[in-house]
Amino acid sequence: MKEISLENSKFVDKFTMIASKMGNEIHLRSLRDAFATIMPLYILAGLAVLVNNTVFLWILSGDALTNAQYWGTLIVNGTLNISSLLIAPLVGYMLAKNRGFDNPISAALIALATLVVMMPNMVSITPEGADQAVMASGALTFSNIGTQAMFAGVIIGLVATEIFLWVSSIEKLKIDLGDNIPPSVAKSFNVLIPFIIVMAGFAVIATLLNMAGTNLIQLITNLIQEPLRTVTTGLVGCVILYSLGNFLWLLGIHQSVIYGSILEPLLIVNMTQNMAAYAAGQAIPNIINVAFVPAFGMMGGSGSTICLLIATFLVGRNKATKSVSKMAFVPGIFNINEPVIFGYSIVYNISLIIPFILVPALGIIIGYAATALNLMNTCVVYIPWTTPVLLSGYLATAGDWRAILVQLLILVLGVMIYIPFVKINDAVMAKTMEE
Repeated sequence: MKEISLENSKFVDKFTMIASKMGNEIHLRSLRDAFATIMPLYILAGLAVLVNNTVFLWILSGDALTNAQYWGTLIVNGTLNISSLLIAPLVGYMLAKNRGFDNPISAALIALATLVVMMPNMVSITPEGADQAVMASGALTFSNIGTQAMFAGVIIGLVATEIFLWVSSIEKLKIDLGDNIPPSVAKSFNVLIPFIIVMAGFAVIATLLNMAGTNLIQLITNLIQEPLRTVTTGLVGCVILYSLGNFLWLLGIHQSVIYGSILEPLLIVNMTQNMAAYAAGQAIPNIINVAFVPAFGMMGGSGSTICLLIATFLVGRNKATKSVSKMAFVPGIFNINEPVIFGYSIVYNISLIIPFILVPALGIIIGYAATALNLMNTCVVYIPWTTPVLLSGYLATAGDWRAILVQLLILVLGVMIYIPFVKINDAVMAKTMEE
């Protein structure tokens, strides 16, 4: 059997160049940095939601339960319910930092302030014990600053920061106070006029939108966030994007180019909505989210390579791959599989690319079907991606033991799919050694 070489392919070279440029695109890189920074807060929120709705229910009741759950409510308020206020300044800071701006904290401030400027001044609220909502002014509601407005925070953070950086680059707008001024004071005066211009400009836009009976937060949510999220985090869109990300590994490019930059931010929006709904006792809106995909489509890491390692232990005959499998198994339990990617290897290996793409896609489809058919609960807890298989499904679904069975089914099927390709890979490696 002759192995197909991709290393000198013009298509591969072109595709690699495009994918690398996409991964290094400054706005996508800034989004990755921002969401990586905010992730611990969402994991904390997931743990609070889990404890509030499972552990406390097991051991408490009545007023004691209500008082204890107030702890989790406070954490949710400080994380999920202010998502847009958290993400906007982070995006602004990371974008300014990646562009080499010497005062990135000012970009974070302008992003946060601009987001608040674009929010409606009149909001509908329902007083405690009242049957009807009333209009109130001067209030920030969780619906405008929480999970629903998260994507608006991203967009405004990017746009406001870009405009601010451009205006700040105009030398005539900088105020020079001389050399005897402390650096922090000098930096503040350098951005004073850009601050005024950017804030005043966005306030004009917000005023015009208010006269038209709408606001930018609502427009971004309805016209951009929801259509984009529906397409990319639906079953078909998710499988296609995630499979494309796994395909990049064949070319030696990390799949985060697709997953971390394009898919994950929208999956996080889905998860924050799920956690908020679960904490409020409402229907869970999103099957596919940032906990679901790793739990059912990333067993052992990209390509669900824990299945590859088990298949190698069962039928592998090549000493090198078996040695790599032994070394990689413990990290693989925690979904860390770079030893497999580069040591087994997956890169430029046609023999294994089919199961490497197929098994994760199959896992996502099976997990989706099981959830849609109510064979297991929807994922509502944001867990670390390093959570081991079987435990990840149980925790992500807030303690549903049926998720363990679904993961076990995917694991067995994945091993069965990998087995013939492990044999093919062994035959290819043996043939290569003879030549």
